[in-house]
Amino acid sequence: MLGPELRAGHLLIERSILERSLLRGRLRWIEAAPLVMVASMYAHATSCRPMCAFVLLMTAGLALCACTPQGDPVIGADGFEDDFERSELGPLYNNTGGPYRIRDGKLHVQGARNRPLWLRRTLPDNVRVEFDVRSDSPQGDIKVEIFGDGRSRAQKNSYTATSYVVIFGGWQNSTNVLARMDEHAGDRAVGPPRKVQVGHTYRMRVERRGSLVTAWVDGQELVKLDDPKPLRGPGHDHFAFNNWESELWFDNLRIEPLP
Repeated sequence: MLGPELRAGHLLIERSILERSLLRGRLRWIEAAPLVMVASMYAHATSCRPMCAFVLLMTAGLALCACTPQGDPVIGADGFEDDFERSELGPLYNNTGGPYRIRDGKLHVQGARNRPLWLRRTLPDNVRVEFDVRSDSPQGDIKVEIFGDGRSRAQKNSYTATSYVVIFGGWQNSTNVLARMDEHAGDRAVGPPRKVQVGHTYRMRVERRGSLVTAWVDGQELVKLDDPKPLRGPGHDHFAFNNWESELWFDNLRIEPLP
């Protein structure tokens, strides 16, 4: 039978894990597993704690059912929307270090230097992502990532993403690109010439159907990439707004599962 000191230690572990997980708004597997272990130990070690063991097991089980192994909820059949009509980004996003702020009901960023703002939701394999975007900089340079890991960021000037990178008006407003992880690689897809107009609000759309990823601007195809080895599963299931130096305004994000 467990001594009082060991039982007290386990209680502190349980409390610490639960409080940290609740503050994050989710339970990760690495944190839920100790709950299962501790609850099992209680069930075998003492007859006076069966309800505690049951509650802990149910908490861990429900958390695992509701969340992915990374801890972020899956976007369901109803999709996801964000109109940024609030003062703070809040817990919906993981900011990896960029100056992302909500201003005048829009998401504003300038000078993030490849430190993405990741949405804390996981994408279905086939999906449509739409948003409004405006560049107030002559260099254009509108950038988003899709099917990344939800946490990667540039550690130095060079940056290899975990996602598909969509760039409208990159490289001083000269090139439109859809790249698999490395926007500078030779296997990136390059679309027809089209410049970003300063101050114009575009409606952009990015879709994946099977192996084909396509980006549109105001209903016109910008660039597409057919990937024989699609980025899928854990580590390739998040969406992010990204930026280098241009001043960008994003709004009216909508994500919709596709058949």
